[in-house]
Amino acid sequence: MNELTTDVLVVGGGTGGTAAAIQSARQGVQTILVSEFPWLGGMLTSAGVSAPDGNELVAFQTGLWGAFLRELRQRQIGGLDNSWVSMFSFDPRTGAKLLADWVQQLPNLKWIAGQTPLEILQQGNCITGVRFENFTVKAKVTLDATELGDVLALADVPYRWGWELQSEFEEPSAPVSVNDLTQQYPVQSPTWVVVLKDFGETEDAPEIPLPPDYSPNQFAGAWDNYGAEQFLNYGRLPGGLFMINWPLCGNDYGEGVGRLVESTDKQQQFLQEARWHTQGFAHFIQSQLGHRYGLADNIFPDSLFGGGAYALHPYYRESRRLQGLVTVREQDLLPVADGRVAALPIDINGGNAIASIAVGNYANDHHYPGINFPLKSKSVRWGGRWTGTPFTIPYGCLVPRSTDGLLVCEKNISVSHIANGATRLQPVVMNIGQAAGMAAALSVSLNCQPRDLQVRSIQEALLQDPVAPAAIIPLFNLPSHHPDWLSWQRYYLDNPENYPATGNTKGLGTFKPETNVTAESSQPLIPNSYHSTPFTGVFQRCNHQDYRITLTTPEAHEGQTWTLITLLSSVDEQLQSCIDQEQLTVWGHLNHSGCWLVVEKIDLP
Repeated sequence: MNELTTDVLVVGGGTGGTAAAIQSARQGVQTILVSEFPWLGGMLTSAGVSAPDGNELVAFQTGLWGAFLRELRQRQIGGLDNSWVSMFSFDPRTGAKLLADWVQQLPNLKWIAGQTPLEILQQGNCITGVRFENFTVKAKVTLDATELGDVLALADVPYRWGWELQSEFEEPSAPVSVNDLTQQYPVQSPTWVVVLKDFGETEDAPEIPLPPDYSPNQFAGAWDNYGAEQFLNYGRLPGGLFMINWPLCGNDYGEGVGRLVESTDKQQQFLQEARWHTQGFAHFIQSQLGHRYGLADNIFPDSLFGGGAYALHPYYRESRRLQGLVTVREQDLLPVADGRVAALPIDINGGNAIASIAVGNYANDHHYPGINFPLKSKSVRWGGRWTGTPFTIPYGCLVPRSTDGLLVCEKNISVSHIANGATRLQPVVMNIGQAAGMAAALSVSLNCQPRDLQVRSIQEALLQDPVAPAAIIPLFNLPSHHPDWLSWQRYYLDNPENYPATGNTKGLGTFKPETNVTAESSQPLIPNSYHSTPFTGVFQRCNHQDYRITLTTPEAHEGQTWTLITLLSSVDEQLQSCIDQEQLTVWGHLNHSGCWLVVEKIDLP
């Protein structure tokens, strides 16, 4: 059998794994990335969820996630303002090509597709490599970036699967005892995404075939509370395409979800059922809304159950979860009392050092078909819309308790079942992967185990990365393009007791807060931003952080009322100061699905 040797081996080409491999190789170490599928990107691309959630505010668009967005804006014909579930929706083919291009630009990164791990090589408590079907890879550091934590299982590394009761972590939303929900759905339900196409008024789409055991009753009422147009626009993509990832009587599938981690045969059985379930939902949509809508052509390459209009694999919301040095719990993600940010995690090695290596802000939600599971709120009105309150990921949740030579960087981090609902999203997983790749490369360079790294060395490397510097401390009003960004990041790492509960920087020392950045600044408000258009109209303050404008110009939109939102803190502050019924000129762009006017600049009197 062919044997390869490398510094860093990344097993799995999903969102986290692709980011980890890119970052590792950019640090100059020899890296091999082995993926199951011919596309890289996982939930961002090959699973079809190309309408990502979280880290949408400009201040949180950092690291590889921010770089990915900026390049998407340059590549995606039709732009990213298409859906209302996300501020950025794109054709998954565009995202997959972008990531493949990044990988292929790195001569010290070897990508091998179409392989899954079969056996883990170990010496004592240290993982030394992985055997695949046709070859073995020996590595100094291995990263488990598989969709379901397969390396953890093969290596007998302790992991969690299922719910933790309230008695284990004292999480406010955790169940007190085992119940029907915890038994029926040990993890969140996956979704097999399908992409539909609008064929227009003059052409009928081909009939979507019926799957076995089709029952339209299970989909009845799916969009009753929204209407057909809003339902389709939920995941609208450029080019008349629609991403179907609908939780209400839709294509979430969780029947016997535990089969995913049982035998191969049972896993395949579940996957086939999930794929058929989505086919049934697609057929139902066509039967209700007409043959104007049908399966899109040639979106995804072929896979065992997917291809064409169907994603290569399901969108897995949950995985086996490592038992790491640190476990992220629900209360670690919730905002502090009377605040808008979670507390910063303290390094377990003692002192007052901060352990964070990635930033997220998703609001937290769980998917169990037909069940509305309540969770402790972690949302805030900001910029005229709801957004999640920010939190950070500590390095210790990437590191096994006792196994060396291994890091994790997907939904398999050390996190509780409840907290996973906020840490599973594409942007934060991409930056977790970036941090894991950085840590792996540093371990190789320093000839030490990942657990022996000083967290500050990882943080400094991420903050100073020449291509995609990544935030460690979430600050609403300090985007990474601000000249004082690095100084403020370091200030709060050195002085965590001064980290403000508001998440806004204060006028400390010689640094200037982001509110001093204006449209006339030499720094652009949004790097590689859209070409903004001026809009003038009558401003309306409807409620707290709830704004409208009735337009007078441009003429094409005269008399229309749009909701004003922004992703920029400087504009957020200006909107809060605007006077009801005043004449206002803003610069931005329209999102027709959300009925939003996304503001990038306000002309002040």
